[in-house]
Amino acid sequence: MDALRMLAELTSHQWGMVTSAQASMHGITRLGLSRLTEAGHLVRLAHGVYMDAGAPGDEFDDLRAAWLSTEPGRLAEERIGDRANGVVVGGESASRIHRIGDLQAHRHDFVSPVRRQSQRHEIRYRLRVLDPGDVTLVEGLPVMTLERTIADLVEDLGELSLVADVLRDASRKRILDLDRLRQLLAPLAERSGFGKGDGGGLLDRLLEVAGIDVASLARRIAADPALGFRVAADVIGRMGTSDETQEVLKTISEQLASSNAMQELSRSWAR
Repeated sequence: MDALRMLAELTSHQWGMVTSAQASMHGITRLGLSRLTEAGHLVRLAHGVYMDAGAPGDEFDDLRAAWLSTEPGRLAEERIGDRANGVVVGGESASRIHRIGDLQAHRHDFVSPVRRQSQRHEIRYRLRVLDPGDVTLVEGLPVMTLERTIADLVEDLGELSLVADVLRDASRKRILDLDRLRQLLAPLAERSGFGKGDGGGLLDRLLEVAGIDVASLARRIAADPALGFRVAADVIGRMGTSDETQEVLKTISEQLASSNAMQELSRSWAR
């Protein structure tokens, strides 16, 4: 019971998890953890990481357990407070936890400002020194921002079509900082077939492949009358109810009266 109370204190701020190193620092041996697991109080998630059997879990428990195992002696709260200087979720694992793209992360991808190695095949470390602004918290873990994740995948995968899917999904989550993304892509431009430091060219190509560049959007609007009418209705709605607005609406009505999609514009205008 004393061990369970101690473990409850440790797991309360770590998604119900504890490492064997943390437990040992509080007098709970590996044998004690093994016995608590056999008794059904704990569940072994990964090498040296256990979870309270009564704690709610989710799809990212494996990633959290792997992250805890990278510095097993430190508490999550302490590490998160110094997240830019520690182990950060990157690459395909970052795209997974951001829920962007359709990449299949077959291992846990972490970056660290110091060189690390692991004998566990399910964990990969890469050496990266990150700007604090390029690290955010997602599902309780320190993770590369959307922009940094996109650049990291360009560097790691090299296949722009795969990264374009990630970029498209990311753009649907929030407005991306394109200036920062250009900066992050600049060192990768030459290896991708662009001029040295041409992050803008590389970004434009990614946007084009993703189908979210200006030209692609214009083609979609032109090819889809209903979509075009929605855009027109939105623009007109922002103009208010002035005489000028009414004149614009009259002109559009005259030009498009023969189209069935005009009904969509009329309903939008009525709203």
